[in-house]
Amino acid sequence: MTSFDTTPLGPASLNVWRALLALAVVFVMLATTGWTAMRHHREATELQKSLSAWERGRIAGHRLPDADAAPARLARFFASLTEGQRATLARRYPLAVGNMNGAPVELRYRANRIALGQARAVERERVHDERLTPDGQRQAARRLDRLEALMSPGRHILAFDPSGSGRVAEVFGSLREAERVSVVVPGVDTDLLTFQRTRRAYSAPVGMAKSLHAAEREADPGTRTAVIAWADYTAPSGLGMDAATAMRAEDGAVRLNAMLRGLPGTSPVSLFCHSYGSVVCGLAARDLPGRVADIAVAGSPGMRVERAAQLNTSARVWAMRDADDWVQDVPYLEVGGLGHGADPVSAGFGARVLSAREAKGHSGYFVPNTDSLRNFAEIGVGAYRAVACADDNGGCRADLSATTASGRA
Repeated sequence: MTSFDTTPLGPASLNVWRALLALAVVFVMLATTGWTAMRHHREATELQKSLSAWERGRIAGHRLPDADAAPARLARFFASLTEGQRATLARRYPLAVGNMNGAPVELRYRANRIALGQARAVERERVHDERLTPDGQRQAARRLDRLEALMSPGRHILAFDPSGSGRVAEVFGSLREAERVSVVVPGVDTDLLTFQRTRRAYSAPVGMAKSLHAAEREADPGTRTAVIAWADYTAPSGLGMDAATAMRAEDGAVRLNAMLRGLPGTSPVSLFCHSYGSVVCGLAARDLPGRVADIAVAGSPGMRVERAAQLNTSARVWAMRDADDWVQDVPYLEVGGLGHGADPVSAGFGARVLSAREAKGHSGYFVPNTDSLRNFAEIGVGAYRAVACADDNGGCRADLSATTASGRA
């Protein structure tokens, strides 16, 4: 006869088994409802077509460099051209140039404006295309509205890809003049249509970045700052398989590092990673360029490691979570690729834990007049001694000094 161990499980073991059971339920649910993450579009996208044309192109009788060349190599290439030649390339290959890390940022803005205009023309036709269902026409109208908003005067679009659900990155401030650069990395359900919202504005990348930029100027008016709303990766749609695994984050991490290496200048960079965006930042950490001084995560489901030291980065690691954030209830472990590892605000993780008072849940970290936004702004300008810690003893400020460009303590 087979005997079974009937020894009662301790609290720690029970928590592990509950977490494993929760992951198993998610896995079974996703397996029975369809693995949408595994669908691939075989038709070449407009960006791929533009890159293919670039590969065959020439300027002044010379072949163009590999679009995937190192940003420094591409920067030297564009610097060797006349202004007219650069404008010609932006006009011929707008999507390629607009998404090319190493191209001058002003040229990328110009190229992306052209690409946005072309995408707008496509959606205008689709709005009245009788071959589409009424729902398809409404979707085209929504995309048209978003594209027209992105083309408004004064907007600086650093990256744009209309394929699929769409990818976008926008700059607030001057990247060339900035003494400190901040990058907002958003989480699930981020695409062309949700890049900016009228309601719950601070839950969308544009609102997050604009709010952070204003808070940084208030925190230190003497420091020139720029903030990038970076939604230039294919984020998971909803809380399904994509959100439970690192597949989307792995591609996002590669894209994030490529963007960072293509930024002009040498100013310090701080990453502000929300929700699933913190998974992206965790995977990107080991390959970040040395100018990245900070990785700050909010409402994180995990960073794919058990301890901050395992990120293998020289950047300071900060974490915060509002008391009402539902993400605290996710299983903080990784089993068979499901889950994202340890809780970044836990004592054992080793991050500098910040106050998130008044953040009001998972989507409220960038709302004005909250501790969370004030803390992000102080980090963004390098005023580390001014941050508010989650505890009362100021532990998150240990061994830190202010390093703002204006010398503010």
